[in-house]
Amino acid sequence: MITDKDMAAKSRKLRGLMQQKLDVRGRDLRQSLRRAGRRLPKSVRKSGAELMRAEMLAHNPKTARQVDAAQVDQAYDKMRAHLEAIDVAEQRKSRILSLTGAIVANLLLVIVLFVVWLWWRGYV
Repeated sequence: MITDKDMAAKSRKLRGLMQQKLDVRGRDLRQSLRRAGRRLPKSVRKSGAELMRAEMLAHNPKTARQVDAAQVDQAYDKMRAHLEAIDVAEQRKSRILSLTGAIVANLLLVIVLFVVWLWWRGYV
């Protein structure tokens, strides 16, 4: 049987990791997972849904007996391992390179269209 304190500690740890790695804040695990959205893979989101269900059931001592502690630990470990593996610096670098690439591609397209327009009007 898993207690409410155990689930609160696990939830707090995961929310801290999501805030640190994904810059996602939330007052509880449900809100943090919702804000993280598709930045998490589908299997990790499923693990998060299991943890949310277990957290909800752990609040009441009668329903806390329905929670499978081994399954909760497995979902927690899977989610924690994924969040710890995220490299924030690499994410930032890839986001900057992606933005730079998009800007350069759009600039090249505008220059090519301008040259075509000049050719079409007979200036070139």
